[in-house]
Amino acid sequence: MLQRAGLRDFCFIAMSNYYYDEKTAYLEALAAARAQSHDLTAFVLFGLRGIEFQTKRILSEIKVAVKRAIYRNMMYDLFTRLWSEKKRVIAKRQIEILKLLLEKDLQIFDLIEAALPHYGKLRAPKNAVERDIGGLVVLGAIEMRKDSKDTMVLSARLDWPETITATKFFEIVRQLPKSKSYKFL
Repeated sequence: MLQRAGLRDFCFIAMSNYYYDEKTAYLEALAAARAQSHDLTAFVLFGLRGIEFQTKRILSEIKVAVKRAIYRNMMYDLFTRLWSEKKRVIAKRQIEILKLLLEKDLQIFDLIEAALPHYGKLRAPKNAVERDIGGLVVLGAIEMRKDSKDTMVLSARLDWPETITATKFFEIVRQLPKSKSYKFL
């Protein structure tokens, strides 16, 4: 019914998921209603807790989607304003890296592999990917951390648009080394 009304799936509260995840509490609430001459108070309270929980989950997803959209806008705005042709080429490649990381966090090896097709016929594409990743780390646009297997994982810093100004961005870009490769491996 919601889909026929034109609402997208993520806009509704899937109570069945909550009931399934909280099966024991669901059955206890039904048993309490039966034991108290079909007084539905316990079940209604259980359902309201579920609505609260699912609403908070949806709100959290919406907040992340908004942060990603703001990040994407800031990324395109700043990187496409770089003045020299060489920096614009590098910026296009870095935008591709950022787009990959906006979809999901990636281990360093997976990110390099996924980014390589955007590096065309460069003499040392792997070094260029590593250099561009290093530049993005210095800019604060992405962050690195080690996972439980001690592998380097990279992710987009969704709070980056709140922490950088255009002036600061261009100042950092000006100070970046021209051909320095960063070794993460």
